[in-house]
Amino acid sequence: MKEMNEQSPPSQPDASVRMEDIVSLCARRGFIFPSGEIYGGINGFWDYGPLGVELKNNLKAFWWQRTVRDRDDVEGIDSAIITHPRTWEASGHVEHFSDPMVDCRTCKRRFRADQLDNPCPEAPKKRRLTDCDLTEARDFNLMMSTQIGAQADASATAYLRAETCGSIFTDFRRVREVARQKVPFGIAQIGKAFRNEINPRNFIFRSREFEQAEMEFFTHPSSSTEWFEHWQEQRLRFHHDLGFDDSNLRTRPHAEDELAHYCSRAVDIEYLFPFGWQEIEGIHDRGTYDLKQHTEFSGKDLVVMDEETKERFTPAVIETSVGMDRTTLALLCAAYTEETLEGGETRTVLRLSSHVAPIKAAVLPLSKKLKEPARKIAADLRKRWNVFYDDAGNIGRRYRRMDEVGTPLCITYDFDSEDDHQVTVRERDGMTQERIPLEGLAAYVQERLESGS
Repeated sequence: MKEMNEQSPPSQPDASVRMEDIVSLCARRGFIFPSGEIYGGINGFWDYGPLGVELKNNLKAFWWQRTVRDRDDVEGIDSAIITHPRTWEASGHVEHFSDPMVDCRTCKRRFRADQLDNPCPEAPKKRRLTDCDLTEARDFNLMMSTQIGAQADASATAYLRAETCGSIFTDFRRVREVARQKVPFGIAQIGKAFRNEINPRNFIFRSREFEQAEMEFFTHPSSSTEWFEHWQEQRLRFHHDLGFDDSNLRTRPHAEDELAHYCSRAVDIEYLFPFGWQEIEGIHDRGTYDLKQHTEFSGKDLVVMDEETKERFTPAVIETSVGMDRTTLALLCAAYTEETLEGGETRTVLRLSSHVAPIKAAVLPLSKKLKEPARKIAADLRKRWNVFYDDAGNIGRRYRRMDEVGTPLCITYDFDSEDDHQVTVRERDGMTQERIPLEGLAAYVQERLESGS
């Protein structure tokens, strides 16, 4: 896999894709919309509707297959959102997990001190944030705390996890033993994380509640560089297989002053959003920091022994961490297209890979008089895929509705189908049509979906 050239001049966002169009489509078609919308919503929290949850679940399933099931050296877990508070003291989150914050004395709003190169929300056409009357920067801890049990004192304080990796480290010994794994091996999980962001922004890109897919790979410290390169290549291949092309994807190594306190090396995989290049995944060399910290704070020995050399060592960790919500947004941005057809008609189409498309196929009878056999076809296909049935409106309008949500295949049952036992299968991107026998329809659909078209 060829690595993106991080030194190449940055591309400009595609001007034809606007965030307002993505947000509008997501709300209109039930992908994503504000949580508590009838009350005006709540900043930094989003709900996934019928199509959105299918899209993100397909993305998560694709990641799980590639990261866990396709390998014999990675195990999966699903840990609790709230864990022992000492976990976050050991990891450094309680002490270090903060962003620099400033207050505006004029509008009384708060902003991240490292993100002030933006227009002032009170007077966006007149001044930038750097021109406002701002306080000195101070650290703001992003951990969200809660109380456990009936007593609301300091001993009852716990935290919603700020990232999913914490429990992977505390579960390391148990998982290694029950899975009978030897170092090198990895532990992966997908789950919710929470950060009290100062300024949630850019739709679902930066939220206060979000979903991560993380994998911590444990190895002998002498092999860290080798495994870092391996996982960087694997993760780039994953994003290419999702449908991202080279022009919208790049790697960016962290400068020394960017590195987290636990990290000796880091590379971000970035996507070119309408608002610029932004990280969707990070690969980090965390060294032996995590297991040594948890050994110290818990008093439990987390070293391992090489059975051949009898060497006892604390494993180093290579981490891959991908934001599921950010990648979902990237998929929507990459797929969104408005094109003008012959005759001047404009159609909106989501060119989603069939791996992640929320609806795999739609069954559309040409007339409501044909709905009984068409519904039977839909029911048969639904045993294997998420299939949508629609008999409302003319066939052209129904095609457009399916194009707009990224459905790869539309299956039309017409009056000729009664006699020749065939249906017309229409492909989303090229709008080509092919007549397929009913007895071979499922195999045809499977072939097309597995090919990614």
